[in-house]
Amino acid sequence: MYSGTYTLIGQELSMFTRKLEAQLRYQHIPYQWKIKNQENTESINSRVGTHFIPILKTPDGWMLNDTISIGPFLHDRFNNCPVIPSGSAQRGSCFVLEDFFNHWYPRHALHSRWCYPENVVITGQRFGNNVLLGKHIDEELSDEEKLQVKDFGEVMHSSFGAAACEVQGAGPEKSRAVKADFARLLRLLVAHFKHHDFLLGSRACLADFALAGPFVAHFLLDPEPRAWLGEDLQAMEKYVARVWSGARSDSDWPTNDQLPDTIFPIFDYAKKHYQVFAAQSIAAAGRKEKFFELDLGDGPFVARSMKRLEKARMHVQDELLQANSNTSSLTGCGVMDFYLAPSTLN
Repeated sequence: MYSGTYTLIGQELSMFTRKLEAQLRYQHIPYQWKIKNQENTESINSRVGTHFIPILKTPDGWMLNDTISIGPFLHDRFNNCPVIPSGSAQRGSCFVLEDFFNHWYPRHALHSRWCYPENVVITGQRFGNNVLLGKHIDEELSDEEKLQVKDFGEVMHSSFGAAACEVQGAGPEKSRAVKADFARLLRLLVAHFKHHDFLLGSRACLADFALAGPFVAHFLLDPEPRAWLGEDLQAMEKYVARVWSGARSDSDWPTNDQLPDTIFPIFDYAKKHYQVFAAQSIAAAGRKEKFFELDLGDGPFVARSMKRLEKARMHVQDELLQANSNTSSLTGCGVMDFYLAPSTLN
């Protein structure tokens, strides 16, 4: 019924495009790339009704947007290769971690991409391949094409990159703070992957795709954040390779709905960093304030409030309640408290 080739529409330097690609690859779903570029942007936007990427075109003609909804859709369609656990604690953890990586890593990704001049040049040329030429980033270019993409990094920096960093409170002056925060989370991830192939054990879940996405599109690709990885580079390359190589038939999540011990420090980090950030952002939006100030331990910063974080929070709340995660072993660590609180927005 669902046989055929799916079309992934997006760009190679987009963490959410790569997140969706990670799921397609892991579930062994046949797909082809369609790079969104200046020639086809208008027709794609008019068909889908949004300018956001990625977009998934199904063999039966659907055009889907938003990886939060596409992930469970593909899980259901290709249930011979599940990527959402059935146990209450594991299922809840899957959605909590997906939300965390979806909305915390953009700060590090945007800062590392647009706040370092040499990185802007290289990244801009790769964006030029996709956006201006409709080519993959590893394709050879003619001399004329090289001239076309040569200064595209500065164009993107001035039209998008610099402002996007400021929205996240992650401008150039926050270099020390962003690097320190990135290093703390990286240490927790590497410690976890010393004992487990994926976030919840020997099988990947939706959260793994949300983690692989920024590493493929940013941290392992861009020269600046790649240098931040240091001796942990190989560990994260191997992790991404496991996701990219696809599910093994003999892999499964731990029995009896158990969670790996090494995942709890990551939950604790999410509570003290992303969830505090998101709660303040949502509260400011509720007060109709465009900006809020916060200090998570590396000095104060100002970021723009985002109503969409409340939409994401309520999505996770719904998933937690449907899975009865609020009565599972996950309750003890407090990582669900942020999601189960009543909404403060109208």
